[in-house]
Amino acid sequence: MAQELIKDPYSFDFLALGPAMSERELEQGLLEHLRSLILELGKGFAFVGSQHHLEVGGQDYYLDLLFYHLRLRCFVIVELKIEDFRPEFAGKMNFYLSAVDAQLRHDSDAPSIGIILCKGKNEVIVEYALRDSTKPMGVAEYRLSAALPEPLQRELPTEAEFAREFPLMALVKLRIEVEREIRLLVADQTEAERPLALGPMLTELQRLGLAPQTADRLRNALQTMNPAAHGLDVESADASEATKVATAFLAELRAIRDSGSS
Repeated sequence: MAQELIKDPYSFDFLALGPAMSERELEQGLLEHLRSLILELGKGFAFVGSQHHLEVGGQDYYLDLLFYHLRLRCFVIVELKIEDFRPEFAGKMNFYLSAVDAQLRHDSDAPSIGIILCKGKNEVIVEYALRDSTKPMGVAEYRLSAALPEPLQRELPTEAEFAREFPLMALVKLRIEVEREIRLLVADQTEAERPLALGPMLTELQRLGLAPQTADRLRNALQTMNPAAHGLDVESADASEATKVATAFLAELRAIRDSGSS
């Protein structure tokens, strides 16, 4: 029955999950696309529940996904793994099948079936793990789509748009960090009212003798950074040069501040 029921691999192209997903995220994604999941599993599956609770020997256990197959007349347990198959997975599934057969299965039901869904598997290890098992279970792989689902593709920026916007975003972030570091350094040196704009603050820093050697280069870079901060387009070459200058200035500024506080 298990061989007849299980396909390999299962395709979860409808999910938008990265390689760093957790088992909980995989389960949640499948539940959010339950109709697509049932269509992929095949005809006859009826969803019973997720994290279905079982109590055995006074201890609590939870099944990832529990289905009932209307044609085979049996429960189907699906365990999700975000790693390659390991032999102990079969032992755990054997335990779950015994518990479901004892607690949920009716007299007219067929023995419950277990499906262990893994990221990958070694056929020899699977064969050895299941060779002497008396419970109907199988191991299958799942595949995630390398491409984003169409609805997400429409919502996200294109590669060209991202390439154009990212340098500006990085430049604006750098400008904010530079301004914050200058403000903190000037505040440590004087209690007088401090200028608010970045240009005058840089002048004040130079007056105090605390400006890095790259201060004049940063002043020139502000001609690119200020328009970017106001959402105006700047040339990519200018943005790249301003980013290099601001990064160097920021490193020198932090070194000066750290040496002054030590």
